[in-house]
Amino acid sequence: MRILVADDEPHIRELVRLYLSKEGYDIDFAVNGPEALEKALQLQPDLVVLDLMMPKLDGFEVTKGIREQSDVPILMLTVRKEDTVKVAGLELGADDYLTKPFNPKELVARVKAILRRADGIKRSGVSVSVGTLHLDRPRREATLQGRSLDLRTKEFDLLFALGQNDGIAMSREQLLSLVWGYTFSGETRTVDVHINHLRQHLKDSDVRIETLRGVGYKLTAELSPNGDL
Repeated sequence: MRILVADDEPHIRELVRLYLSKEGYDIDFAVNGPEALEKALQLQPDLVVLDLMMPKLDGFEVTKGIREQSDVPILMLTVRKEDTVKVAGLELGADDYLTKPFNPKELVARVKAILRRADGIKRSGVSVSVGTLHLDRPRREATLQGRSLDLRTKEFDLLFALGQNDGIAMSREQLLSLVWGYTFSGETRTVDVHINHLRQHLKDSDVRIETLRGVGYKLTAELSPNGDL
């Protein structure tokens, strides 16, 4: 598998290369934003490890540019610890984030989890329906009340996980494991951000995501007046 590492710091590039190469991944590099965007689209890697504070074009803009043309998984690296920064990256389409300085072993674990989830999704041939919501995983298509939903990669995966367990309460930790492939303490904010986005897509429909205080979330469909879904 090919991974594009985009970071302007040579020691970070070398650290990431050292640990990921040991796992058998082929590594390409980019040292600024424009180069990262160009290589992400031209090389079509299996994963992009992207520094937020890139020269010429920051990680937010690179992520936005990639998402206009590609669903390649993006792991964002950032020295900034504020939730607002992390949330902004997720909102633009990053799949995960890791704060610098990071433990290289955690980086490897997250990379493996992201790639494992991406591979599992490609192999799956399952579709689900909840009320007027229909999700076709092989085609990565979502429709609600007959109209197409424009969902980002992880939004689709999260909605699919909830749809497979419709009416069943799912904890944030369960959803992290199912959608992101891991459970790291303190990362449940990632789930909440994506849930908020999905609720915007589902508003004014018969399908909703309920919050169960102290438990998590569940997807439900309202009954029609005659008792049908």
